Amino acid sequence: MINGVGFLIILGCVFGSYIMAGGKMEVILHALPHELMAIGGASIGAFIVGNSMHTVKMAGKGLGRAFKGGRWKKDDYSDLLTLLFHVLTTFKKGGATAIEPHLDRPEESNIFSRFPRILADHHLIEFICDYLRMMTVNFEDPHQMAEALENDIERHHHEELEPQHALQAMADGLPAIGIVAAVLGVIKTMGSIDQPVEILGGMIGGALVGTFLGVLLSYCVVGPLAAKLLGTIDGDSKPFTIAKTAIIAFAQGQPTQVAVEIARRMTPSESQPTFQQLESALEEAKNALTAQPA
Repeated sequence: MINGVGFLIILGCVFGSYIMAGGKMEVILHALPHELMAIGGASIGAFIVGNSMHTVKMAGKGLGRAFKGGRWKKDDYSDLLTLLFHVLTTFKKGGATAIEPHLDRPEESNIFSRFPRILADHHLIEFICDYLRMMTVNFEDPHQMAEALENDIERHHHEELEPQHALQAMADGLPAIGIVAAVLGVIKTMGSIDQPVEILGGMIGGALVGTFLGVLLSYCVVGPLAAKLLGTIDGDSKPFTIAKTAIIAFAQGQPTQVAVEIARRMTPSESQPTFQQLESALEEAKNALTAQPA
């Protein structure tokens, strides 16, 4: 929604100011189809040539993510902290025997299934389950654990950023592609140098539409979408850092509730539950765990 409002403001102000200054839309509308074909076709073709098919597909999905925004809402962070409390408490009380069934089949676990939105993020669930499973086989050195977790997050984040980098590269190249389209228009104009001044003026104006479109698409469309996607990816990576913080604190021997509280401090400020809110959620979690059959 907010993206659509932004684009309407861009188009309204750019073309509105042009019309108010006495500009003739006929020149732009006449040149728009073939200039857009040259610029759009060249940029999309270069995008395909310069990236793997996987990155191209991910970029398409990334545009959708840029329009929809981040997946994680305020309640999801509270649910994640509660989930971490559940699994770490189960691990501490029952050891590997108690936690392994939940880690092997999280979709069937009565812990994970309580949080369907988190369970739907299979990358995060695999991340949590894999490292807790490693702790069941005595991989408990906090320093090694922290390094392994950080490297895993960095790798995943790097892969997630590939389509964003590709879109940003397209945005950076659009002004130059616009110049290519403009030069073609100038070549066309020079081939009709014997025409009246009125016709030549329209042809030169049409050629300059190429430069205009390249800059407009770069700085007002593709560039902002790439920046929005970067923010979305960064936001969606925060749960991995929260899970990492809780797991490391647990591996260092901190009480479960303290480990989760430390993780709470890593939650983005605008979505961070208060200490009291988290305490209430964890109290409910404790009661739910107590009520579970042995």
